[in-house]
Amino acid sequence: MLLLTLGTILLVQAATFATVTYYRNQYTQEVAVGFTATTIRTLRASLAQIPADERPAFLREASQNEWRLWSRSLPSNTSMERSQSARKAKQDREPPPNDIREDLRSFVKALNRRLDDGTRVALSRGPEPRLYISLLPDVQSEDSNAGREWLVIPLDQIAPPVATPVVLVWLGGMGLVLLLTAAFSWHITRPLTRLAKAADQLAAGQPQRVTPAGPTETRILGERFNAMLDTLAESNAVQRTLLAGLPHDLKGPLSRMWLRIEMMDDASFKEGMRKDVQDMQRMVNQFIGFVRGSDPGSYQFAPLVLNGWLEEQVSAWETAGSPVSLVYSTPTALHLSADRGALGRLLDNLITNALNHGEPPVEVRLELDGTDALITVSDHGSGISIERRNEALRPFSRLDDARTLTGSVGLGLALADSIVRAHDGNLALDAAPWGGLAVKIRLPTQT
Repeated sequence: MLLLTLGTILLVQAATFATVTYYRNQYTQEVAVGFTATTIRTLRASLAQIPADERPAFLREASQNEWRLWSRSLPSNTSMERSQSARKAKQDREPPPNDIREDLRSFVKALNRRLDDGTRVALSRGPEPRLYISLLPDVQSEDSNAGREWLVIPLDQIAPPVATPVVLVWLGGMGLVLLLTAAFSWHITRPLTRLAKAADQLAAGQPQRVTPAGPTETRILGERFNAMLDTLAESNAVQRTLLAGLPHDLKGPLSRMWLRIEMMDDASFKEGMRKDVQDMQRMVNQFIGFVRGSDPGSYQFAPLVLNGWLEEQVSAWETAGSPVSLVYSTPTALHLSADRGALGRLLDNLITNALNHGEPPVEVRLELDGTDALITVSDHGSGISIERRNEALRPFSRLDDARTLTGSVGLGLALADSIVRAHDGNLALDAAPWGGLAVKIRLPTQT
C-alpha cells in the first residue's frame, strides 16, 4: 500500500509538473511576451518624449533607483540574441549554476522575435545578472552601437521558478502523506495480521479470540471469526461429552458381562466371550484416553528429565517380554516441562500401534536436534504411504479393516498428536530406513 501510494503521488506530481510546464511555456510565449513587448514599446515612446539629459534621472526616480540608462556601447559582458557569433560567445561562457538567466533565455528569444521595430533585448554574461533593452532603432553596423541607449534592469530580485523552500515544502508534504498512508495501512492490516495469527493458532489446536478492530469489513471479519470459534468450542464440548459419557455408560454393562462370563461352564465359549469383552474394554479405554488428551485442562505439567523417564518406560516393556528396545539415547540431559501421565499414554499408544499394525522389533531413539528433543518410534512393518499419512492422524481413521480385530477405533495416532501439541511440540510420520513406519516426536526442551 505504501509503494502504491508513493507511486501514485509521484505519477500525479510528474503529470502536474508536465502540465504546468506546458501551460507556463504557452503563457510565456503568448501572453507574457506580448505584454512585455507592448510595455517596452510604450516605455520607448515615453522616453522619446523626454529630453536626453533628463532620462537617467527620470528612470532612477520612476524605478526607485533600481533601473538605469547605459548611454554608450553595449558592455563586453553582455549577450545579444541577434547573430551567430553572439550565440557562439554565449555558449563558450556558461552562467553560474542556479542563475535566473538560464530560465529567461527562451523568454528573451521569444521577446526579440516579437519586437519588430528594431528593439533588442540582451542578457549579461558577467557575475551580476542584468537585462538590457535597447531604446534606439537597431542598425546593421557594429560601430553604430556607440550612440545607442540601453535600459539596464537588475535581475537579482527575481526569484527562481522553483525556490529551495518550495522544494522542501513539497518534500515535507509528500513525507506527511506517506506517514498518513502508513498509519492508515497499519490501521487496516493490523487486524488482518492478528486474525492470521489467530487462524494459525486455531490450526495448531490452540484457538484464541481476536479483538474486532479496524474498518467495518475487518471488524465484521473479526466478529465472525469469534463466532466460528464459539461454534467450534460448542461442537468440541458436545463431542467430548459424548466421548466421555459413552465409555462411562459402558463400564456397567461390561462389568456385568465379565461376571456372567466367569459363571459360565463352557470353556471354549467362555474364552471367546472373554476376548470380545477385552476388545470392548480396550475400545472404551481408547475413548477415555482421547478425551483426556484433547482436554487442555486435564494436563499437569512438571519438570521432567526425558532421558531417565524414557529408559524407565522402555524398560517396562522389555521386562514384560515385548520386542521393544531403546537403541540410542543422547548423553545430554534433556529437561522438559511435561505431564508424565500424558507422555506415558503417548509412548504406550505408539508402541502398541507399532506392535499391532507393524512388525516387531520396535526401536526407540532419543536425540537432541538443536534445542528440541527428538523421539523416534520405528517398527519393521510395511509403513504408511505418503498419501495416507495425514489421514492416519485424524481421529477414528482406520487404514485397514484388520484393526477391527484388535479392538482399535483409530484414536491412537490422533491421541498421540493431541498430547504432543499440548506440549508445544509436533508429531510427524516418516519412513524408517528399512521401510517401516517411523513416528517422530519433537518436543521443546528447557535450558
